[in-house]
Amino acid sequence: MEESLAQIVALARSKLEQTPLDRRLLIGISGPPGSGKTTLSTILTTTLNTHLPNQAIFLPLDGYHFSRAQLDAFPDPSHAHKYRGSEPTFDGPAFLSLVTALTKPVTPTTPTIYAPSFDHALKDPVENAIGILPTHRIVVIEGNYIMLNKSPWSSVPPLLDVKVFVAAPEQILRQRLAKRHLAAGLVDSLEKGEERADFNDIPNGRQIIEQLVDNGDVIRLVSAEDAAWAKASSSSG
Repeated sequence: MEESLAQIVALARSKLEQTPLDRRLLIGISGPPGSGKTTLSTILTTTLNTHLPNQAIFLPLDGYHFSRAQLDAFPDPSHAHKYRGSEPTFDGPAFLSLVTALTKPVTPTTPTIYAPSFDHALKDPVENAIGILPTHRIVVIEGNYIMLNKSPWSSVPPLLDVKVFVAAPEQILRQRLAKRHLAAGLVDSLEKGEERADFNDIPNGRQIIEQLVDNGDVIRLVSAEDAAWAKASSSSG
């Protein structure tokens, strides 16, 4: 894990040196549910801030879940709630608009750009919870669908300066997701947790892997059972 993380940090710092002072460096980290991308993103942001204090901020896609009230307005609300977490239950256009705004030139008078977060207790997004300041020169953007080869998501990768994709064997994903669902109180056993993962998370993960936008510039990592990351043998970039 340390070696892979150090390589990404070194790449980010090198690219930042080549980035005009009025531009942000955008780092995208994607992967299927349970792959460890959120953990990696958090550690990466913290590590970058140790080298470049207060210049990096973490921006997860989770805040762009449609709210439960919005899902109620879907043509088939029952289906929308049942498959929450799948690609159609995220506000892709709003997310693309946010990332596009982050690519614009930054000046001392540039206003703070606000993004939503997700409150797992409320099970809904919280508007304007993340403030991206003009002084934030690095934004670590994390999410399942940010590199998906489907509109509008496919417009995001060209806006990213560094792209990382984290994967893991499907059985490891299933086990991690089962533990996550049990810990969250969504199920009362690991067996039911695996059933829940197989119902929605695992199919979503397959879509994310199969429809990845990769023009040869994606750093591919594999997350092992101990949640460490290593370069994939077929990685590029």
